[in-house]
Amino acid sequence: MNGNYEKILERVSKSSGVDKEEIARRVEAKRAKLSGLISKEGALQIIAAELGISFDNEKLKIDELLPGMRKVNTLGKVISMYPVRSFKTKKGDEGKVANLIIADETSNIKVVLWDTNHISLIEKGEVMEGSVVEIVGGNMRDSEIHMGSFSEFKISSENLENVKTERVIKEKSLSEFSLGEYVKTRAFIVQIFDPRFFEVNKETGKKVTEEDIQNGAEVEKRALVNIVIDDGSENIRSVLFHETLKDLGFKNLENPDLMTQEKEEILGKEMVFVGNVRKNNYFNTPEFVVERVEEANVENLLSSLEKN
Repeated sequence: MNGNYEKILERVSKSSGVDKEEIARRVEAKRAKLSGLISKEGALQIIAAELGISFDNEKLKIDELLPGMRKVNTLGKVISMYPVRSFKTKKGDEGKVANLIIADETSNIKVVLWDTNHISLIEKGEVMEGSVVEIVGGNMRDSEIHMGSFSEFKISSENLENVKTERVIKEKSLSEFSLGEYVKTRAFIVQIFDPRFFEVNKETGKKVTEEDIQNGAEVEKRALVNIVIDDGSENIRSVLFHETLKDLGFKNLENPDLMTQEKEEILGKEMVFVGNVRKNNYFNTPEFVVERVEEANVENLLSSLEKN
């Protein structure tokens, strides 16, 4: 089981007086009842609520925050900030959104600010990289904290040292995947779909637009391939883009016919995949966007098993 699940399991057991093994059994029963359509973390939150356990008004470490939690409270140091963006609402009003990354000694997480009062702290320079901020009443959407007008976002006088600045990769089996997570998993390629091609602006790397063409932008052809991977616990549809396909084993990214032939050599391989879990809006199912592919190294696997 992953670390934050274990920590919350420990909290629920301690607060309720119910053994961890019994709570874990209820979690699996809840997942089975819902046909596996809910993560272990999500099922644990339901069991906690049934036991009368609430994490409202309790300050949690970042690695204890779970998708779907409401009214979360935490503390973190700002390690990265993005420019404030403006947008038009459906009513035609102008809105703003700001994104930043905060970290503590356990992990780091993206925070999305929607309230203009919170965003003004950034615009005025009162919150900057290195600031320690307190979050009260935020909501977890996938693996991000979203802050609205009913949330509090304020500067803290606490001093945080040795925060975790590197991107956190969670090693999980496919059955443990949750939306929004950045994960690493080992699985077999059980299905490969025909490659698809699209054009991008060579300078920006983004999908080419009519404006790009009118401005004479240099266009480059890119490939993407959808695959299905399976680790014995579950399978998931995954998508890999141009650069990652070379690591998967495709050598002829400009030739659809040769790529189709190469599929046969890749099918059935066991590999290590790293990427983001997101929702595919077309199929309304989870999808794994693979950013990195590695050969499945047996020696590394044995070493990992020995450590456990």
